[in-house]
Amino acid sequence: MLATAYCHAMKLRPAEPGWEGRDRFLLSHGHYAIAHYAALIEAGVIEEGELDTYGSDDSRLPMSGMATYTPGMEISGGSLGRGTVIGVGMALGLKQKNNPAFVYNSMSDGELDEGSTREAAMGAAHHRLDNIICLVDINNQQADGPSGKVLGFEPLADKWAAFGWHVQRIDGNDLPAVVSAFDAARALAEPRPRVILCDTLMGKGVPFLEEREKNHFIRVDAPEWQHALDILDQARGAPA
Repeated sequence: MLATAYCHAMKLRPAEPGWEGRDRFLLSHGHYAIAHYAALIEAGVIEEGELDTYGSDDSRLPMSGMATYTPGMEISGGSLGRGTVIGVGMALGLKQKNNPAFVYNSMSDGELDEGSTREAAMGAAHHRLDNIICLVDINNQQADGPSGKVLGFEPLADKWAAFGWHVQRIDGNDLPAVVSAFDAARALAEPRPRVILCDTLMGKGVPFLEEREKNHFIRVDAPEWQHALDILDQARGAPA
């Protein structure tokens, strides 16, 4: 999803992160920050070498995304449920300025538990905000257990549609499907907000990680990391 946003869909000026005409990308689930930094590196917003400072004192790349530190980071995420609210406000403000930019709000399935997310969804539909696209990572994992068991959220597509959103549900690990969904969301002619529900599998492509019952907050040790890299290299046909 991040690769598609930054390398395919979004209007950006890497050397000018605050450009008024840019598309906005909100990392509502701020603990995904290291993946977001990788996307910002690929987009040319920050230098790859800076990733070595990740999580260090005085680093511009803290462990949870913070707009005050990192170029290209639009909001300080982590308090789950905030991104959709802020995104609706941003989208409404852009409309009032006649600015055609899009707002992308990346959020976790855990944020579906937050009442503020539902209120924001209602507000976006009420104001007919066709310039906001929510991306929901449905990996069904939270700190307290499977998301669906912590608080059931299905039928999720029907619920978003009932709020007045245009809904797509895709395999979030299927890159062509993600690209097509982004394109369809941007091209939609209807004056209503858009959401892409992305069913994802943590550790995709590495069987022992895919099958692990609990991946949330679990550290991958050095031998496992090397084993995972070996599996991915073999899948790509890279020489041993």
